[in-house]
Amino acid sequence: MTGNSKILMVVTNGHTMENGELAGIWLTEFSEAYLEFKKEGYEVVVARPKGGTSPVDPNSLTDDVTDEDKEAGKLLENTKSLADISSQEFAGMFVPGGHGTMFDFPDDTHLHRLLTEFAEDDKLIAAVCHGPAALVGGKLKNGEPIVKGKRITAFTDSEEKDTTLDKYMPFLLETKLRELGAEFIAKDNWSDHIEVDGKLLTGQNPQSTISLAKEFVRALNA
Repeated sequence: MTGNSKILMVVTNGHTMENGELAGIWLTEFSEAYLEFKKEGYEVVVARPKGGTSPVDPNSLTDDVTDEDKEAGKLLENTKSLADISSQEFAGMFVPGGHGTMFDFPDDTHLHRLLTEFAEDDKLIAAVCHGPAALVGGKLKNGEPIVKGKRITAFTDSEEKDTTLDKYMPFLLETKLRELGAEFIAKDNWSDHIEVDGKLLTGQNPQSTISLAKEFVRALNA
């Protein structure tokens, strides 16, 4: 570990979709990354737009979720508000996904502020699965989208259709990121796949979380 040892993890407020189901955070996208960061000695601060509890997507509580994952998930019960977060405290930002991010991240002004500050200060920004929904509203000081011209990945349109929740989403994430000028790289559905372009790191889906977290730590230590 070198220099600043604090990582900001930004999580969703959660949202009830039109079908009545909860769109929350995908537990292992948070827990697997959090556990990797703690193992490497980093201090982690968890925040969401509103602060308070970030609800876990019930569909993410599968049989392969460990007790360690569940223990880490308790941190989601008392998060800080993004309004109270200063980018100066942190070496990097890591954004887990879950469908909830599609509803609150694209329009959150405090998240936009932090993304601009992290990008302009050349700090690491990582996002996995639906986490790159945060990047939809993220801009540089000159007004250009943070993702413009960047090689990135995220939950693909094909994967979204696989979930059958595509019709409940406000937009399709891959399509939106392409519209913003990103060079979007999609691999086979549910494959472990990350992309690194400078200080912007992205992962395609839940299966990519550990790979992305390890690359994030490697980049922090570089």
